[in-house]
Parts: sequence; C-alpha cells; structure tokens
Amino acid sequence: MGNSGHTLKPITPLGGAEPKVDAFPGLIITERVDRALASLAGRQGQEAAAASAAQGLLGMALPEAARWSMAGDYMAWWMGPDLWMVDAPHDSHENLAGMIKGVTGDAASVVEQTDGWCRFDVDGSRAVEVFERLCNANLRDAETGAATRASMEHLGVFVLCLDAGKTFAVIGPRSSAGSLHHALVAMAKSVI
Repeated sequence: MGNSGHTLKPITPLGGAEPKVDAFPGLIITERVDRALASLAGRQGQEAAAASAAQGLLGMALPEAARWSMAGDYMAWWMGPDLWMVDAPHDSHENLAGMIKGVTGDAASVVEQTDGWCRFDVDGSRAVEVFERLCNANLRDAETGAATRASMEHLGVFVLCLDAGKTFAVIGPRSSAGSLHHALVAMAKSVI
C-alpha cells in the first residue's frame, strides 16, 4: 500500500482550517482549538485514590463543585460529583487521556474528549452584557475560578470565568459548534 496522495488536514469545530475570531468594539470571540481534553471520573469507592493520583500528575487538587483550577499546563473544572474535565495544551498533551489513565489506573474512568467539545473564549468589557441576554447564569457576579453549567440556545454548556467580568470560556458540544458560535455572534451584534 503506497501513499494515496491524500493530505489530511484537521478542521476546526466550525469547519475552518484556522480558528475563527470575531472582533467587536469591547469584545472578541475566539474559537479555541489548541487544547486537549479528557474526562476523569472517580470510580465508586475509589474516588479519593483517583483524586490523589490525578493531583500527583496535575500538580493541583481537583477543583470543588462549580469551580475550575489551573497549575502549570493543566486546567480542570468540576462537571459533577467525582467528575472533572482536564484540559492541557494539545501540542504537548495529545495523549492527555492516556497520561491521566496511566496514573489513576483502575481508580478512575478516563475518556478522551478533545473531539467531542468546542470552546469559544469571550473576552472584553462587553462580555457580561452578551451573557446576560444569552444564558441563565449570573456571570456578572461570577468570580475568577467559577465554573458554571448553563443553557445557551437550548444547549448545555460550561462557562468558566477566567477573569471576573471580562474573560470567559464557553465549552459546548462540538456537534453544536455552529449554533453556539452563531448565538454568541448574534447576541454580540445586538448588544454592541
């Protein structure tokens, strides 16, 4: 079997060769594709062992409910009881799930999630105004480090407050990236 002449190039969740950036006065919406994702669930009766093993790799304790935390290359946010999403730079952590499974062993269920999710960073002084019209979460009062489950355009998403009142990450299902992006851009246009 020889080379068939195909050169495969990855596409972003929005279908582009490069991440999409939408700029408005006081607001920038950026499609992020540079992060690897893996879910980590402590197995029944082994939750503490899973969390301890993960802490050894990540260099931080897994976050409490409704929080995210970061140490070095790693970020993690709480998704539910004994369930977290772990995030790291894709270029250096392409096998993030394997790395986590390697340290947690049978104490945790670890699943590769990179291609199942999309992320849009919403940054600027007008960000809160956009979210107030788009979702059911009170992000005006959100502190840096808050991780909120919310509904946007009938989609379940996570909103991470990266910088209080200014910068947020919206993580939703990759299959709905176009709808989520359209909602963010349409609301930005109506607010600004």
